[in-house]
Amino acid sequence: MLHIIQNDPQVPPGNLAENLMVPYQLHHPYRDGQLPGLEEMSALIVLGGAMGANDDARYPFLTDLKKLISQVVAAGIPYLGICLGGQLLAAALGAQVVSSRWEELGTLPVQLTAEGLTDRLFQGLPDRFTTFQWHHDSFDLPHGAVLLASSPACLHQAFRFGNSAWGLQFHPEVTEQIIRDWSAWDPSTACRVDELVAAFKARTDEYRATARQMLNNFYAENARQLKQPVMCHPGGAPDFRAAACGEGCDGTLCVGDTR
Repeated sequence: MLHIIQNDPQVPPGNLAENLMVPYQLHHPYRDGQLPGLEEMSALIVLGGAMGANDDARYPFLTDLKKLISQVVAAGIPYLGICLGGQLLAAALGAQVVSSRWEELGTLPVQLTAEGLTDRLFQGLPDRFTTFQWHHDSFDLPHGAVLLASSPACLHQAFRFGNSAWGLQFHPEVTEQIIRDWSAWDPSTACRVDELVAAFKARTDEYRATARQMLNNFYAENARQLKQPVMCHPGGAPDFRAAACGEGCDGTLCVGDTR
């Protein structure tokens, strides 16, 4: 089963819950310290949070979470880390997470690298796409990682380690309500809430399509882990579970058969 880790009560799965057409289990270790075991897991998504990747003293569950992430990567289980989740992946792999560097806030574009253009997670996306950013910290690249995306203000927007572990700095999961909730955290953003929401709403359709496609692609990794049969979707019509089937495919999209 796919498992999702929510690190912060105010950083929920957002549109992930709407787009994931597959069973999943949501965990709240900030509340109970409980994390799933590898034997239960076909894929793992770790969300963001207001804490830093190295704030283990204040949030002890982060120590166990980084250990779990290391085990997930070693086992070849598909992993997707979003913002803090991407920083935790970098930290678990021995890279630095740096505070107050390359900070970004708002609806901003990200550019795929040459490697990103051919990466499975970004298949079907344009080379430049809309994201939502809300971060003060940023990750260095772990040794052996591949840089997949960048932006003018933040050089490290996405990376892949190995074949199936991805770290993102940007947020593909936000909704208008999440932006309003996050803006209330601080007076400096509370006074900008209308501006932030308006910019997001102006690009909402593009943003949602990007998030949906990325989740389609990640779901394909989950399906491969489960060794589910796949079938070609005639004409490559959009589907929440769409992904390239790879060898032997005629270029149409495929969906994991979960009926």
